[in-house]
Amino acid sequence: MMRFRICLSLFVSAAACWCASCGTNSESSTKAQASATTTPTVEVAKVVSKKLSITTRLPGELQAYEAVAVFPKVTAYVDLISVDRGTRVRSGQVMARLAAPELPAQRAEAQSKLQAAEAQRAEAEAKLASDQSTFDRLKNASGTPGVVAGNDLEVAQRAVDADRAKVEAMRGSAEAAKSALKSVTEIEGYLEVRAPFDGLVTERNVHPGSLVGPATANPASSIPMVRVEKISKLRLVVPVPEKYAADMNVGTKVEFSVPAFPSQTFTGTVARIAHSVDVKTRTMPVELDVENADGRLSAGMFPEVLWPVKRPDPTLFVPIPAVARTTEATFVVRIRNGSSEWANVSTGEVDGKLVEVFGDVHEGDEVAVRGTDELRPGTRVNAQLAASEPPHPSK
Repeated sequence: MMRFRICLSLFVSAAACWCASCGTNSESSTKAQASATTTPTVEVAKVVSKKLSITTRLPGELQAYEAVAVFPKVTAYVDLISVDRGTRVRSGQVMARLAAPELPAQRAEAQSKLQAAEAQRAEAEAKLASDQSTFDRLKNASGTPGVVAGNDLEVAQRAVDADRAKVEAMRGSAEAAKSALKSVTEIEGYLEVRAPFDGLVTERNVHPGSLVGPATANPASSIPMVRVEKISKLRLVVPVPEKYAADMNVGTKVEFSVPAFPSQTFTGTVARIAHSVDVKTRTMPVELDVENADGRLSAGMFPEVLWPVKRPDPTLFVPIPAVARTTEATFVVRIRNGSSEWANVSTGEVDGKLVEVFGDVHEGDEVAVRGTDELRPGTRVNAQLAASEPPHPSK
């Protein structure tokens, strides 16, 4: 009986020890699970520094390299017009002839005045020569005392001076008459309207018999006879937004396309940069020269330009999902020493899967690949480099 009680006591003690051991293991496991639950693993990526070099699509407008609205220089009637919309012209080619009946009469009058002035000049020169001869004889004779009175010699001298002045006046009148005749002759030359350069007639507003005249002070009420544009070379005007206006260089090749040829890409060369931002549109006009020898492109087309965007200096990039936005801030979640913190940033351009960030971040910082405001500052986390991120040499 005593032996049975001793065995029972040992059994109860062993059972109690086993239960105590089980309780301790269970509590340790629960604490470990709780610890694992409160320290989440966060995928991180490193902030990288590189130069931005992307293209963005901007609207543009093709314009004629040179465009002239042709007005007549005199008021006249259209006698003949040999060009129409779409006609190709050469520099100096006669495009129209005008008729002004009053011009022949004006030329005849100018010729008559010139002849009269020339006759008066010749008469004045002849009188000067005669009086000069008389004066010379009297002066020679005055060498003998008492032969010529001093007053006669003085009168002859004054007559020569007056004749010389009259000759100069007649010469001036003749030159003025000659200039007047030349002016009328030049005006008659204006009756032929010529092309200012090699180009294409894009507009015609008159017909034979139309009364035409010079441009008035009000351009809105002035209608040109024809409009000529040079299209063998075009200007592509691109309004570049202010944020893309950095690091533009003359000579840069830029590609563009037009709706008329959707499967074809054309090229222009940056030729002129305004270096001034329009305060209304916040854009800077930039002109590209486009060779158009085959004439496929036309002025007035609206191309889509693949504008190169570059930065003069390297900038910082993070994965696009790393940027979190709330109503109060835009930020990335930076992981430092196993603890999360928010770094306020502003974003720039997107380059592939990365986006530019500007703010309180530095190259090499580790940020959560997926930024969220649920990851509060000060949260302890286990940082793990994303699969696409190469491991740091120290890890």
